[in-house]
Amino acid sequence: MTTTAHPNVANSVGLAEFLATAGTLTLAQRKLIVDQALIVLEQNYAHLPLKVAMHAVNPVQRLRVLRARLERQTDATAEPEWQFHRELSSTFHSVRDLHTNYLLPAPFAGKIAFLPFQLERCFGEDGTEQYLVARTVAGFDGLAAGAEVTHWNGTPIARAVALNGAIFAGSNTAANLARGLESLTLRPLVIQLPPDEDWVVVSYRDETGTAGEIRVDWQVTENLPPMTDVDELSPAAAAQGVDLDSDEKARAKKLLHAPKVVQAEASGGAVAMTVQDVPTTLPGVFRARPVVTPSGTFGHLRIFTFSVDDPDAFLTEFVRLAALLPQSGLIVDVRDNGGGHIFAAEFLLQTMTPRPVAPEPVQFLSTPLNLRICRRHAEDPTGQINLGPWFPSLDSSTETGQAFSCSHTITPVGGANAVGQTYHGPVVLITDARCYSATDIFAAGWADHELGPILGVDDNTGAGGANVWTHGLLSTLLRIPAPVDAESPYKALPNKANMRVSIRRTLRVGKLAGTPVEDLGVRPSHQHKVTRADLLQGNVDLLARAGELLEEQPVRRLGVAVEGTTVSLDTVNLDRVDVYVDGRPSTSLDVTDGAHTATLTAAGREVRVEGFADGQLVAARKVAS
Repeated sequence: MTTTAHPNVANSVGLAEFLATAGTLTLAQRKLIVDQALIVLEQNYAHLPLKVAMHAVNPVQRLRVLRARLERQTDATAEPEWQFHRELSSTFHSVRDLHTNYLLPAPFAGKIAFLPFQLERCFGEDGTEQYLVARTVAGFDGLAAGAEVTHWNGTPIARAVALNGAIFAGSNTAANLARGLESLTLRPLVIQLPPDEDWVVVSYRDETGTAGEIRVDWQVTENLPPMTDVDELSPAAAAQGVDLDSDEKARAKKLLHAPKVVQAEASGGAVAMTVQDVPTTLPGVFRARPVVTPSGTFGHLRIFTFSVDDPDAFLTEFVRLAALLPQSGLIVDVRDNGGGHIFAAEFLLQTMTPRPVAPEPVQFLSTPLNLRICRRHAEDPTGQINLGPWFPSLDSSTETGQAFSCSHTITPVGGANAVGQTYHGPVVLITDARCYSATDIFAAGWADHELGPILGVDDNTGAGGANVWTHGLLSTLLRIPAPVDAESPYKALPNKANMRVSIRRTLRVGKLAGTPVEDLGVRPSHQHKVTRADLLQGNVDLLARAGELLEEQPVRRLGVAVEGTTVSLDTVNLDRVDVYVDGRPSTSLDVTDGAHTATLTAAGREVRVEGFADGQLVAARKVAS
């Protein structure tokens, strides 16, 4: 595979040239967009009461004011289109919900604005912040990886990051800063406004300490396409939990900085990006490899995204990769993962715990429009989405005064427990403030089911707790099945404009049952400050810290093979096993480390073995017999 830039990058154009093609919305089209935004925020938005209270904002009133202002304009006196986009985007950003967005129309949709390098924050030995060039686009030689950026257009870099983060607000301070840093060099134009400047002036110190300054032009190109059509009804579209900004940026980073991965995805089959990696059929989703740390050799399984159409295939590949890695401990790394299919995220939890997994329940806001949608799909007439569990409570909410529907799970409980535990070594989860949506749900499930330590490079995840639907999907739900709802309030948006909204809010389970994920997120049990060596030497210090946490936990093994009524066991760090056949108890025996044999009282379709230590359930395995 070559290391040349992707054709999209090579064919990029300057920002000024691109913007010359923008500005075609009529006044009537602008009014339509605002009217639809009012419907989505007032009638569908699950977090509206929380956001109004928590952030002292009133997005609905802002939209009404904008709509009144448009009534006083004519096509001849209308403000420039960029001002309209800025006001509408600012209104959506004001709720600090990365699920709830105004998506800009053509020519912005599908495009990214970028600078040919990426910045990351790290900390020196004395604790001071540094902002380093972590990687560059092939062919760009203006800045080298390892250069420390000190000023951005004359503004001290830390202040520039904070100011930028305030524009693209996340749900908490950590998310604000992470978003502000990313957006300095990369902006998906479908969700973020184009930069105001045509170029930036970057002041830096190279690795020798020599100061320099460089002017870098913004470029615009086509991004890689998304994996799921979220406007048409499908199980994947209905179960989306994804931060579009992070998802767009993840695809853009592959395009800009990892063209080999793009080639590998296009080629099909199992590929390995380095000689150390385990080949995978999903190179844009997983990276699996053994890593050597001062505490021992462990598995490192990076999950870049949960944006997949087939959560069962995703689960199968995760199980296969984890089985090929060292069984002495597994580092599950979800940094920068903006989410995706909620099933995929919650299906993974079962593979690392012997206990049953309870998926997070979700709630609709009680509104007449949400009730109409749930009534129409209460019996799952399309075979694509079953909203029946939420319908009765919404139907009675007028009488009961309940602000939200009852809570039910999106992820099937059966699917979340179908495979059971497959990895029996200790596990640790690595998170950052760019973890969002389905990844927040995954991290919350990890904490709630007590799978193992959570090691954060920031003091919180992105704190996005919701199932997200687009305006296009909402409109589809009132069009199918036939006949079309003639009273549907949703109208087609012009020029490929769109909107997304948190339609169902997620709630924690376990010890924090009922607590919303939104705005709160998941705090790590341990924290690591990213070092210069982490950025330039493959996360060496971060993985060493993860290794220390794994070393503190016991390594267990529970191998099971079934032949007829004979069960062969291979155990480590267990003192008892209980054997069940088709859910019914069959036998129990005390064990020590090594091989054992148990005889079943009867054969069956499935054998489940539970392993105990000091009376606590610590391992389990299911085997088809």
